[in-house]
Amino acid sequence: MRVMKSLAATAFAAAASLAVQSATAETPADTLVIAEMIDDIVSLDPQEVFEFAGTDLTWNVYEWLVSFDPDNLEAGYQPGLAESWTISDDGKTFTFTMRPGVKFHSGNAVTAHDAAYSLQRAVKLQASPAFILAQFGFTPDNVDQMIVASDDATLSVTTDKAYAVSFVLNCLTANLASVVDRLVVMEHETDGDMGNGWLKTNSAGSGPYMIDSWKPAESYTLVANEQYRDGAPAMKRIIVRHIAESATQRLLLERGDIDIARKLSPEDAQAVASADGVTVDDELRGRLMYFAMSQKNPVLQNEKVREALKYLVDYDGMATSFLKGQYVVHQAFLPRTFLGEI
Repeated sequence: MRVMKSLAATAFAAAASLAVQSATAETPADTLVIAEMIDDIVSLDPQEVFEFAGTDLTWNVYEWLVSFDPDNLEAGYQPGLAESWTISDDGKTFTFTMRPGVKFHSGNAVTAHDAAYSLQRAVKLQASPAFILAQFGFTPDNVDQMIVASDDATLSVTTDKAYAVSFVLNCLTANLASVVDRLVVMEHETDGDMGNGWLKTNSAGSGPYMIDSWKPAESYTLVANEQYRDGAPAMKRIIVRHIAESATQRLLLERGDIDIARKLSPEDAQAVASADGVTVDDELRGRLMYFAMSQKNPVLQNEKVREALKYLVDYDGMATSFLKGQYVVHQAFLPRTFLGEI
């Protein structure tokens, strides 16, 4: 499955980056069963999803103009649904050439018109993640003129001023930039909602998996897209179950009822590490644990006071004791693995 991305921000970063620990056992070879906390999923619409578990889901169902290899972030941005792109001399217009022959799950061709509609839709819906695109000067009133498909293969995105190329491309890999099947979504539009009501519980993507079912706060199931452009996935079915308790996840793992436990406590992760057929995998994830201080308090408005309080916290002690390696110390605003983290 694809590595989840998330955005995090804090007024005062005295932080540690989360190192996700998961453990694996065995179930049928073509089925993957995962225990996870998924009760934060409130919608399946990629232009609305802004929760961790929802992003995990949609990252396997949709694709973007620009992509990257999560196992090799240093390789930089790579072609996604766009096979190439150019940037105007003034740095404001990005022109994308679409990859030919790609199909949505419906069988409809993926075109520049779908990409334009998706980005416009993200701005017009004005859901929680809309700011990721709105910061480039896009508004519901002007986005149709600033993001334009001139034909099926060519998409132009014009920002209000020149920004760092890496910044623009990074934002176009965000979940809300997922390309949706315009024709299918428009078929399900109700009262001008741009299909939002329907996409809350359905999908219209071109990714390696399709949504088979979703039971809020209980489970969801993904099935392989056999016509995926990079080849059919080896895993034909992915079942994600909402299991909040670490002890229950551990028990299910030890019994072989699940393949992956994603929310084990440090104690449970340590306990199963030596079990036969179980592997513990450590991977940095884009989250921060931090504390914030109210700037309405005149004492805390003093930068030196905040700095002094920061020095009172034993970050290394926490990371190496009760957190048992699940967090690493990272004194920066952005989480580890994020562009500009240092």
